[in-house]
Amino acid sequence: MPRRRTSSSSSSTGNPTGGPAAGAAAPRNRTPQPVRVRRRTFGDFVKAFLAFVALLVLVVGVPLALAMTAGWPLPSSFEPMEWLKKDLSVSTFLDILTFVVWLAWAQFTACVLVETKAALSGVGVPGRVPGAGPSQLLARQLVAALLLVGAAAGSFTPGLSQLGQSLEGNQRPTVAAAQQTPGIFAQQQEQAAGTAAALAEQASQAAAHADAGGGGAKRQGDTKFYRIQPPEGRHHDSLWEIAERHLGDGRRYKEIFDLNKDRIQPDGSKLSEASLIRPGWIMEMPGDARGGDLVEMPDEAPEVSPEVRQQIHDYAKTGDHARGSGDHAQGSGGGAAHVSVPEQRPAPAPENSGHRQQPAPQHAVPAQDASSFGLPEALLAAPLLAAGLLGALGHRRRQALWQSAFGGIGGRRGMEPPTPAGDAQDAQDALLVGADPEGVRLLDRSLRGLAASLAAESRPLPTVYAAWLSNGDLHLQLAQPSGKPPTPWQLGQDQTFWMLAKDDAERYEDVDTAAPYPGLVSLGTMDGSRLLLNLESVPGIVSLSGRADDRAAVFASVAAELATNGWSDRMTITLVGFGEDLTALAPSRLRHLDGIEALLETMEAETRQRRGALGAAGHDSVLTGRTGPAQHTRWAPHLVLLAAEPSAEDALRLAELAADAGRLGIGYLVGTESGDLPGAAWEMEITGEGKLLAPLLGLELDAQLLPAAQQRAVVELFVEADPERGPDGPGNTPPFLVDISEQGRPAVYARLVGPYEIIGLDAPDGERSALLHEALALLLLHREGVHPRVLSSALWPRGVTDDVREALVERLRAWLGTDPDGTPRLGTDDTGRLTLAKSVVSDLDVLRSLYYEATQGRGVDSRAVRGRLLTDALVLVRGPLLADRPEGRYRWLTHEIIDAQLPLLVADTGLALSAFHMEKNRAEKAIEALDAALRTAPADERLWNELLRATHALGDPERLTALAADLIGRSGARGLPPRTEALLDELLPTWRDAVAAAG
Repeated sequence: MPRRRTSSSSSSTGNPTGGPAAGAAAPRNRTPQPVRVRRRTFGDFVKAFLAFVALLVLVVGVPLALAMTAGWPLPSSFEPMEWLKKDLSVSTFLDILTFVVWLAWAQFTACVLVETKAALSGVGVPGRVPGAGPSQLLARQLVAALLLVGAAAGSFTPGLSQLGQSLEGNQRPTVAAAQQTPGIFAQQQEQAAGTAAALAEQASQAAAHADAGGGGAKRQGDTKFYRIQPPEGRHHDSLWEIAERHLGDGRRYKEIFDLNKDRIQPDGSKLSEASLIRPGWIMEMPGDARGGDLVEMPDEAPEVSPEVRQQIHDYAKTGDHARGSGDHAQGSGGGAAHVSVPEQRPAPAPENSGHRQQPAPQHAVPAQDASSFGLPEALLAAPLLAAGLLGALGHRRRQALWQSAFGGIGGRRGMEPPTPAGDAQDAQDALLVGADPEGVRLLDRSLRGLAASLAAESRPLPTVYAAWLSNGDLHLQLAQPSGKPPTPWQLGQDQTFWMLAKDDAERYEDVDTAAPYPGLVSLGTMDGSRLLLNLESVPGIVSLSGRADDRAAVFASVAAELATNGWSDRMTITLVGFGEDLTALAPSRLRHLDGIEALLETMEAETRQRRGALGAAGHDSVLTGRTGPAQHTRWAPHLVLLAAEPSAEDALRLAELAADAGRLGIGYLVGTESGDLPGAAWEMEITGEGKLLAPLLGLELDAQLLPAAQQRAVVELFVEADPERGPDGPGNTPPFLVDISEQGRPAVYARLVGPYEIIGLDAPDGERSALLHEALALLLLHREGVHPRVLSSALWPRGVTDDVREALVERLRAWLGTDPDGTPRLGTDDTGRLTLAKSVVSDLDVLRSLYYEATQGRGVDSRAVRGRLLTDALVLVRGPLLADRPEGRYRWLTHEIIDAQLPLLVADTGLALSAFHMEKNRAEKAIEALDAALRTAPADERLWNELLRATHALGDPERLTALAADLIGRSGARGLPPRTEALLDELLPTWRDAVAAAG
């Protein structure tokens, strides 16, 4: 039996009638049967009559009225100079108004003609009349009402012509979807609801008739077939041309391919690729195929030879029932993808913290208002993208610190990363405010936990078209029903939705399994839910139309999130036609190609390689490869982002490559000017207002964008932090230095290195003490200034109102007080960022200043001063940063690199003091300094190597052997680092034997 849009039907409904058990194989659609035409009611004729009257008045009455009353508004002769000399009068304005009315009439008449042609032909989508959105919609409704009593009413509105073709999986779900998604293309849904309900009634009657007549058995006479024609000259038949001739749209060739894939042909071969068809093959056609004598119905076409008729009869027996459950396992085998919005649970009540809270960042889409303080809204409204960029940026900066500290980069010594300015600083602040790392962590753990649970039950991963984040819950939209999900997952609004509540997701822990859906990427939000599209699972190309700048913002957002997200292990992202500078975000993931020809060559080779690898491994798709016995292969996805519209020939080659891409883990997002792209499974459009539209999918999203200005700012952050930049890069950023003399005693002194203490201020009241202390710590760690939005998002990750934030800032200002000259110790700089006066100092500031003075200041010329400064600096180290901070607070520290800066600063101080003592052969003093530094930086290899040298200088082999044994015990299974092992070979050649003898 033919597979008729199985993905679409199953994604719209699960088992509404309570069919097979959840664990059973996916239900299959019956072959379409003749639909009994419902008798037209009196109301239908009334609507048709009124529509006829309205069309008659608008198309005929308006021009007649204009001709009789106003006449033709333009002059009879063409004399522009005479027109300009005439005086402006009331008649001039009336002529202009009359001309506008004539233009509006002409546009509406064109819409009526276009909609009438589409309705009567019954194939294809009505063409768009430029600039006639409302007019064309009105014309469509009037023509639909007029023809509702005729035979062509199934094709009035785009997509409605398909509603009557599937009996169980398409009609009733369409009505249900319209009820479940209020506000989503509401006008179109209301327009379609009446016709959809009528078609659903007809479909249910036909289904009952089919069940009564043979238990759902197929009647061959109701299915159409096409026989591939022999070539004529250089012209060869193709599925694209067949679809264009008989389905009205060449892009529907995929439907023909899905209906006939892997079925035995008369010559014994099978259809495996859409581009490889042979003369004499039989193609089963979708139910709405028509045109000419090439679409054959053998029982009603006596001109067909008996041999061909028998071939068609035999071929008709190789439909869905011959495939068994293989399609269920494959998941992405065919049909049109469909996405609908999940039903939302009520949002959880806000925490009782004494103030009103805003929604969590992952759900909120900030409005353009004064509260943004000029920060880029595109980054504020993209919590998952911001979290990925912020995490990747922090990793990049830590790499630069470590390479600098270990001498890997000659021109980048120093502990302070470059301080961004201008747009880059605004972008960094927006990332800090908008990021939702907790949401990323839960999403990653939830998906990996699901994969581990399914693998434990020996179940394949279901094909997932999209994920929705709604009120903290995660909804996965499956390509088709896949049984009951493993605990704690549960079925959503139907069997194509698996849902995981936020409370259940928080119980997941890290598991060692491959990321199951690394191709998920955020597209935008709708009705409080955030959509993540799984690019690698869409059965075909995803096309994006719209203005070039708007498309570029979408492409940049998709590329940046895919390159830095936290729910993927590894992948390849190929950028064509844009984004060469974006490769700085993740050089290991992103690659840029110059043109589409290079892309096609690359993808043709990779497609062949992946097909062969899957076949050799015995997998039907990359999903089974990620969770099966060969899980180590990981089957990383390859996602292609093509911003430049391909030529017609290249588009066909791309469509052929994408026909089987979902099974291979390859996804395509392609830009187009016209919106008409061969092989496009999903067609989307980005508007100038930032809306991402997919009418056939029922989606109208507030698009997630990364405009050009923000893209440049983000790239600048990554380029400045690149550890591979040479000496020509930016110089060292000097630390914030304080006066370490007796005259520079601060008014307020905070001890952050170790337990948190504040000297010089009265303790605030108990209720506000924790918030004020945390705010002061954040400001002390950012002497360059903190944006008010960054401060509030750090203290209240779930969001807070403006009045609460402003009240806290005022309390903090009052608590810190003023300097003797009346200057507030908490001020605001020219950019609106909060800054501390120099009279407010932390021990970390003093530690940095002492080390800087000892190594680059007064200590360079005075050995005694250098020794005293380094000793004073090491005394300040009392433990890790904010050692006694309360649980659940200071979560913003995960975004900081102070956890890497402080150990490196302490290690550098210990090394410098050790070298100071070794100059005078005071090995014991050097060992004391190194031991003190190791208490804060126990993993620093440089400290252990200097400790070995200082111990060797004592001339005590037994002590050196004991130290070597201690090092081996600490290194564990990894063994000693190569440098340390080489140093031991130099200092104690017999260390291996001595350590072994010592036990």
